[in-house]
Amino acid sequence: MEQRGAWPARAPWIRQAAGDLPREAFATDQVWYWDGHAYVPVDRSANPDRWAALVYPDPDDATITQITHGVPSSSLSCEAVVADMLDSLLLEEGHQVLELGAGTGRNAALAARRTGPGRVITVEVDKALAQSAQGNVEAAGADVSVVVGDGAAGWPSGAPYDRVISTFAVDEVPWTWVAQTRSGGRIVTPWGRLGHVALKVAADGRSASGWMQGLAAFMPPRHLLVGRSFAQVRGDGPSQDEGPFEKDVCLLADNVHLRFALRVALPEVEITTAVDEDGMNAWLHDGVSSWATLSALGGGRTIADQGGPRRLADELEHAWDRWLAEDRPDVYDFGMTVEPNRQYVWSRDPGNSWWQVKSAGRAPLVS
Repeated sequence: MEQRGAWPARAPWIRQAAGDLPREAFATDQVWYWDGHAYVPVDRSANPDRWAALVYPDPDDATITQITHGVPSSSLSCEAVVADMLDSLLLEEGHQVLELGAGTGRNAALAARRTGPGRVITVEVDKALAQSAQGNVEAAGADVSVVVGDGAAGWPSGAPYDRVISTFAVDEVPWTWVAQTRSGGRIVTPWGRLGHVALKVAADGRSASGWMQGLAAFMPPRHLLVGRSFAQVRGDGPSQDEGPFEKDVCLLADNVHLRFALRVALPEVEITTAVDEDGMNAWLHDGVSSWATLSALGGGRTIADQGGPRRLADELEHAWDRWLAEDRPDVYDFGMTVEPNRQYVWSRDPGNSWWQVKSAGRAPLVS
């Protein structure tokens, strides 16, 4: 963090708090890493050096502290993202704060260093995690209330809050979060599993709106952890449509701004990439019954193969063309507005073209 100059300049308290509350004080005795095939545990007592390396990784990497059904379900978040999100929260002394997703308890303890004692409530759906987090914050000397509940419902008994921050990614911001935040208050949450947004609640309390603040890859709510894989969606049936794909597939791996724009336009579509001797390949699926592959043939050529009721390669190309037509907006050009009965993502201006957010995925672009 120091070498990269990643500590927020306008919030020096974050750097001080992070130093006072080291990651190791909140880490579990067993952490995990991905070996290319599965998540492998590392015990503090059996391999202390490897454990320490995983607890203090690159600032853009998280430390996995819990595995559920074979996938990560809790972590010590990336240090750079934690600092960025706390900076976006614009936290001040005396603020009443609600955190959704206690995890290890460290993020709530960091916030409490700024607000003062008795000002932070953190909600955790996993009872065992909540108990562990409470022990961690107490050992760290942080006066934080850890409660068990569904973060999507907020915590009404402590409302209204000056600040609300989530540590799990949502596609649709629960209106309860807005309703439990004071007028002029601020809500910071990972959105779409690729970025995070800061929303300011309007003076009349009837909406919240704000800009994307940066990149942030967080886990989804617990009930969405395990989804269908590409292989499960693809099945063994024949392809239904094959043809050339004219875009540079390498950009799907290299251009985070394009990836974010595609995430906005195609929220339910998962895209993965990998390189082989012929070039970059991509796999797309909607988690239900539609899929596409973009396969490198060498010589800069790519072929699209797709099946199911949707033509995902065509949808991808259409969304890509729209991004180009709008002069390649980056992550920071997007914003979001949340109202009681609708919410939408916009580009560069709230009055510009927007994508409506729905609980079952966003509708096509509305102009």
